Amino acid sequence: MPSSKQDKNSTPYDPQEYENNIVNTIPYYSSIHQEIINLVKAFPIEAKVWMDTGCGTGSLVNSAMQEFPNTKFLLLDPSENMLEIAKEKMLSQPKGRIEFLEPSPTQEFSKKLEERPDIITAIQCHHYLSPEYRAEATKVCFELLKSGGAFITFENIRPLTEEGVDIGKEYLGNFQLSRGKDKENVSKYLARFDVEYFPLTIEQHLQLLRNTGFKVVEMFWYSYMQAGFYCIK
Repeated sequence: MPSSKQDKNSTPYDPQEYENNIVNTIPYYSSIHQEIINLVKAFPIEAKVWMDTGCGTGSLVNSAMQEFPNTKFLLLDPSENMLEIAKEKMLSQPKGRIEFLEPSPTQEFSKKLEERPDIITAIQCHHYLSPEYRAEATKVCFELLKSGGAFITFENIRPLTEEGVDIGKEYLGNFQLSRGKDKENVSKYLARFDVEYFPLTIEQHLQLLRNTGFKVVEMFWYSYMQAGFYCIK
């Protein structure tokens, strides 16, 4: 049976530690946010409502609000503390453009929304889940979207071979060391692979998204041991 940590999309960091560490943990983290914004601009649909699940401290939405002035944003996270930090970060934003949803893991979210989202993003938040809960979280996103709406997700990726896993860990570890993290913390992070988070291969991700029912499933980003996918309902 999956642990509560796996079931709740949780992160092992407290919110402030998470904010300080993530750019030194995930290569190109800030670039990932900008590429999501660039991708949404390329979609044929207008992003009237954008839901970010596993929103963390709200960094993606805070950036997207600057470039989508007519979009309403819905923020969801299992951590109340994360949502509180996001609220503080966005105090200067117009109140009518942001709605903070009650804390909930994606797979347990059941609130009836006034308007279906055109865009749902789930960035580095579902790899803590067991396969069953990950599939349920993806299904919830699919069912919430408007027809023709887009789901964008970034996840940690499992290389295809055990040798690839070893090289990928070394590759990622070297990046973290270059960003000033010490060897002990890097080793602890890498030891979480298949223990606290459970990466899928690229093909397993694509198959999960196809099985969920999306009519278009594409990968648009791959770097180190992270990949980004977009899907159209």
